Amino acid sequence: MPGVAVKLYSVFFKLLLKHRLQNLISISSSSDKDGLPDSFGVSTRSDESVAAANPSFTDGVATKDIHIDPMTSLTVRIFLPESALSPPEPDSVSRHKDTYLNNQQARSDRRHSYGPNQNSPAPAERNESRRNSYGCNNENLETYGGYAPSAKRNSRKLPVMLQFHGGGWVSGSSDSATNDFFCRRIAKVCDVIVLAVGYRLAPENRYPAAFEDGVKVLHWLGKQANLADCCKSLGNRRVNGVEVKKLSVQGQIVDAFGASMVEPWLAAHADPSRCVLLGVSCGGNIADYVARKAVEAGKLLEPVKVVAQVLMYPFFIGNNPTQSEIKLANSYFYD
Repeated sequence: MPGVAVKLYSVFFKLLLKHRLQNLISISSSSDKDGLPDSFGVSTRSDESVAAANPSFTDGVATKDIHIDPMTSLTVRIFLPESALSPPEPDSVSRHKDTYLNNQQARSDRRHSYGPNQNSPAPAERNESRRNSYGCNNENLETYGGYAPSAKRNSRKLPVMLQFHGGGWVSGSSDSATNDFFCRRIAKVCDVIVLAVGYRLAPENRYPAAFEDGVKVLHWLGKQANLADCCKSLGNRRVNGVEVKKLSVQGQIVDAFGASMVEPWLAAHADPSRCVLLGVSCGGNIADYVARKAVEAGKLLEPVKVVAQVLMYPFFIGNNPTQSEIKLANSYFYD
């Protein structure tokens, strides 16, 4: 049996949580009475510590926040490990081809009796065309210090992991300090791109808002994959009355307002055919729901393919109580 200190802490925590939930419910009910239901919702609490996004690889992982639904507060924080910048391992055929091309280039660059080869670029020109480790020109780093993928670089394609935080559907966020630390470690150790989902919280947005947000993020990932494929071959044309054009410089598709429709990090490094769902506590319940919807959708989600799900102490309640729930019904856990 737990000690007295654990029981006192549990009672204090439950009273504090109960008072907090009652305040949230009263605020939500007063908004409904005024005829102003907040369908936009909230995805974070003001009293929680938040970690700011950092789009540069200061600690091996770059992060950025994206608001993917203009009608709700649904957000996503992308965690991109620095290992994605390394080029993919070439197969034997491509290695022999690269060796042959390098030998031919070395022969053409050799000096002969009349001086250097006229076709080889000058050292100054080589330095101007050289790109840094972030795939950007040096002058671009003055305005944007984060990572920007290069269209000429052949980078690795990493699996994508959708992460749903815990908090009993009423607390927690994708940008909280605890969740940020957890997702950074997952991105480093597992060598994956983590998408931390900031779903809408209750009681401002009750069931099934959080579950709908989970499915919406999965469809958004498929849309990003399709747009990334289209930007390789799509020219200037009109789609549904909106002019869509391709920028040859950045390799992105933009709308008539100049806003990018393609997320560059995912377009350059994400492999949606290897998608993993990870859920913690109540997030495990959301991850299981999203996995079931992915199975029902089938090929409609292509190229997204959910290959696995990881449920960490998931929060589930069955129709019939288990033996332990009956035994502990009057304990300090449930009273």
